[in-house]
Amino acid sequence: MTAPAFNFAKVAHGPIFIGTVINIILYGISIAQTYIYLTTYKKDRLWMKLVILTLFVADTLNSIFDIQYTYDSLVNHYNDPAAIQQANWVFATDPAMTSIIGTIVQLFFAWRVKVLTHSNIAVGFIVVGAIISCLGGIATSIAIGIVPVWTEFQKFKAPVIVWLTVSAIVDSTITAILVWHLVRRIYGMLADKLIRLTVQTGLITSCWAIVDLAVYLGIATGTHLIFNFPLSKLYTNSLLSTLNSRSGWKYSDSEADEESVISNRKPDVVTFGSTVRPEVYIDVESHEMINVDGKVGDKALTGSVARGQRPVSVAQTLR
Repeated sequence: MTAPAFNFAKVAHGPIFIGTVINIILYGISIAQTYIYLTTYKKDRLWMKLVILTLFVADTLNSIFDIQYTYDSLVNHYNDPAAIQQANWVFATDPAMTSIIGTIVQLFFAWRVKVLTHSNIAVGFIVVGAIISCLGGIATSIAIGIVPVWTEFQKFKAPVIVWLTVSAIVDSTITAILVWHLVRRIYGMLADKLIRLTVQTGLITSCWAIVDLAVYLGIATGTHLIFNFPLSKLYTNSLLSTLNSRSGWKYSDSEADEESVISNRKPDVVTFGSTVRPEVYIDVESHEMINVDGKVGDKALTGSVARGQRPVSVAQTLR
């Protein structure tokens, strides 16, 4: 490999290869989560299923484009500096598709915020931010078509900054609103679990976008592509993990999700931390010492106890 070809491969295509590998791993996880969702929550609303199927199709196309570009650059144009020194339309689809996928997920969470908080202001802020972020991603794809040379990507910082910064703000806002609401409405171990789930899903995409932007602004190479390529799959997996983690609860327009959780909990149950849990029910009964002749003191007993059967003090049922 000649020096120019090696330089372009090192500057851009090395990070692209690593980002593609991470992207495909996360795509495999999203396939499993999509299957679990469609087979487990068959009674969910039709529009929710259509959202998941739309995300699955978009993620599939995104993965195909990333693999095709990587193969074409590293195999078909091996040792061809003229071919790999700039991006093409296949690569340019990545920012647009990532922003569209992210916007769909953010709009879904905006609906969830509406159901939980009934706040039009919060929902409006999320929706407007999601749309601005999507436009920034599409503008980034257009800018790549105008300035396709890898070493000149710093020339179109504005759309990239708008895309990733606004996206991170929206994700952080969604997380903050959900955590605040759950803290006010639920207490105890159940609240801790739901808050942890909310933070883990909402903050992952926010932090990832911030890191992607920081690397893009701080390193004038294609290193940021390691973080940019997997971003769409993180959005999809965050939504799917939220939907698949519902344990006996579902979304409703009338009441918050967590209230359904509370109403479905069984009291006095000892659980052991697995999805299908063995349960121990303990009933304690009061009893008196009896004589073998069926008398308690001077009183005669009838029934099963009078016939000499042993009374039960503690009954344990394992399920």
